[in-house]
Amino acid sequence: MNINQQFLAQMQEAAQLLQTEGPMAATAAIQRALNGGATPAAPSATPSGQGQPEVLIDINPVSAAGEPPQPPRAGFSGLAQRLRARMANAGVQDVQDVQPGGGEGQGPLKGKFLNLTASTPAGSRTYKLYIPTSYAPGGALVVMLHGCKQHPDDFAAGTGMNALAEEHGCLVAYPAQSKNANGSNCWNWFQAGDQRRERGEPAIIAAIARDILRNHQADPARVYVAGLSAGGAMAAILATEYPDLFAAAGIHSGLPTGAAHDVPSAFAAMKNGTVKSARAAGIPLIVFHGDADKTVHPRNGQAVLAQRTAGRASGASVEKGKATNGRGYTRAIHRDSTGKLLAEHWTVHGSGHAWSGGSRRGSYTDPQGPDASREMLRFFLEHRRNA
Repeated sequence: MNINQQFLAQMQEAAQLLQTEGPMAATAAIQRALNGGATPAAPSATPSGQGQPEVLIDINPVSAAGEPPQPPRAGFSGLAQRLRARMANAGVQDVQDVQPGGGEGQGPLKGKFLNLTASTPAGSRTYKLYIPTSYAPGGALVVMLHGCKQHPDDFAAGTGMNALAEEHGCLVAYPAQSKNANGSNCWNWFQAGDQRRERGEPAIIAAIARDILRNHQADPARVYVAGLSAGGAMAAILATEYPDLFAAAGIHSGLPTGAAHDVPSAFAAMKNGTVKSARAAGIPLIVFHGDADKTVHPRNGQAVLAQRTAGRASGASVEKGKATNGRGYTRAIHRDSTGKLLAEHWTVHGSGHAWSGGSRRGSYTDPQGPDASREMLRFFLEHRRNA
């Protein structure tokens, strides 16, 4: 077998691994191919929190099974240039970016997954935008905020939101936190400069949504935001500060707006929970939190809920169920006195700090729980922002 045939065979292996083992294994196969077949050295493991400046808050997600935090999964974008060059030499003329799989048992998706950048006076961030084959102008937009030690490809693979976007014809954006802003890739939800409208990271994320509305003709009445952990805490801030941009928000294992104002108060809120609800969220919320979460106390999910329902809710209807994959849950639906839906609160019994119902293709997921992605998107599409 000549070198080009060998390289193409290795690319076929990588494509198969993407479907069966996920992006981490596929990336390793691509790296072997680019290194002439040699296995690259494994990244060294660093104990959580060590070697990071103390000004960083690392929410340190852990899997539902209690394993130690997983290292970030390597994305494909850093290999794209070398990969295109080698495949061109091997006789392949048209090389597409590798897509994350659509979920358990599904192969790569056929939509476009673009690498983009938004720049504002507050700063700039890269982001990935998934455009499904089913998208038509006027579709909805969902902005997904990853947790600490995650990145867009990883979060897309773990949540399976791109596959749902194919079903519903909506755009999905994945802003990427910069290592320069936070060494653990956490959104800086605990810093005063990143908690207010048109300042810091909220301003940058809002600019990403506005860029997509302008450039891809999404429906301005159907823009939503969701996040996990630090991303959930940032989504709560956006829900509070931008009710004129977002129609609804999903907070998974996050904290309420105003839960912290510096490093010590952030750790205290994460460990003990908070009852603060000083700044009310003005848009409908869907909240997911595992009752076995040892990283962000479940009381934080209750506090997120309180920011939406305090002084408004006339009561809640409660139902209990069990996910197909095994975990029980309690779902509380809160409405105001006119019957208007304010919020849903999902408590996933026995689940830790992980995306409920997520795929093993991504990090920090709990495949045994109810499908948070599907439930969030269902909730989102029930709401439109009033003009």
